[in-house]
Amino acid sequence: CDEHGITRKTFYAIRARARDEGQAAALEPRSRRPKTSPTKLTEDLKQDALKVRAALESSGLDHGPISVHDKMVSLKMQAPSIASLARIFREKNVARLEPKKKPRASYRRFVYPAPNACWQLDATEYVLTGGRKCVIFQLQDDHSRRALATHVASGETSEAALAVVKKGIGAHGVPQRSLTDNGMALNPSRRGWEGQLVTYVSSLGVEPITGKPYKPTTQGKNERFHQTLFRWLDKQPLAQTHGELQAQVDRFDLIYNTERPHQGLPGRITPQQSWDATAIAEAPRPKPVSVLPEPRGPGPVAQLPGATEPVVDAGTETAGRTTTALPAPTPQETDPSQKISGSIAHPAVTGSQKLRVYPNGVVSIGRTLFSLTKRMGGRIVIADWDLEGILFASTEGEVIAEYFWPPEGTAYVGISKARTRYRK
Repeated sequence: CDEHGITRKTFYAIRARARDEGQAAALEPRSRRPKTSPTKLTEDLKQDALKVRAALESSGLDHGPISVHDKMVSLKMQAPSIASLARIFREKNVARLEPKKKPRASYRRFVYPAPNACWQLDATEYVLTGGRKCVIFQLQDDHSRRALATHVASGETSEAALAVVKKGIGAHGVPQRSLTDNGMALNPSRRGWEGQLVTYVSSLGVEPITGKPYKPTTQGKNERFHQTLFRWLDKQPLAQTHGELQAQVDRFDLIYNTERPHQGLPGRITPQQSWDATAIAEAPRPKPVSVLPEPRGPGPVAQLPGATEPVVDAGTETAGRTTTALPAPTPQETDPSQKISGSIAHPAVTGSQKLRVYPNGVVSIGRTLFSLTKRMGGRIVIADWDLEGILFASTEGEVIAEYFWPPEGTAYVGISKARTRYRK
């Protein structure tokens, strides 16, 4: 025992094996597998998990390990852990492998603190029978992910966008903000004009905001919402008319809000539960309506201080002659704010504003000059900035240059320092 470094107990165990099984068997390593495994998943349990997964897949709903686990729990079935379900699906070759998919922790997330603090609106194209195309508008609450309203239209138009927003407001109240992309039917403010939807929501006190051009991840919740809808519609009969499709998406909204646990919400609750758990944000105050004064007719004689003779309104005769009042100054003469300058002296933390590029091709933000090249001299651009940096785009939505904020005290940032820029 001392020579081989083993205990007396091990020596006697090896000698007993050699006597019973032979000397060669005594030297072979034996299996360390336990004789019993109480926590081992039975084949029946594995088959139950596969059946639940198949049922979710056939209905067009998410059918990954998390979704299967939550569904089995809701059905009062014995549910293996999420990791065990993932191993079962790989073992049975039904898992959808996505090795290039980024981990959840790598995404930068934002969420508004209460329902109706912000709504997201986007439209997606869908095909009916015969190859006819239509558009589905989906309105979603940012905080709870609740589907607020869905509208099927023949095209992505301002009228259809107004219809779905009015439908949502009629059912759930007025939100504080509305987040859309920069589409013509939604919010073309970065292109230099105001759309019908922006005019309408602004009149209610809603703040219309948009994502940066070519960055749809800002509206990522709604983009993912489209994907969930398409998976569900793929398992339904292909609709022939707008009415049939509208009935299908209304049914989907009910399932999405009340039956499907949402993996993006704490505790994987449903959007309806998330909506009910938090007080709804206070509705904004509508903007006051400015009413222009009506033109006055001939009035009584008015005596001005220091005047030697009375002054009357236009059309009033005095001593055989008529005195005509001077015309009111035009808005251009009285409202200098209409002039677009090339500088923002004190920018807010985030914002967007039109600027006219100086002849030498620069604009001034705070105490820093940003170069947009001399070719842009005299042109109107739209500056959009946040905590990370500032983006300059043309009124048509074309990105000119995007900069990170330079160190404090920087006086000039050349176009070569731009994070991205227009190459032509």
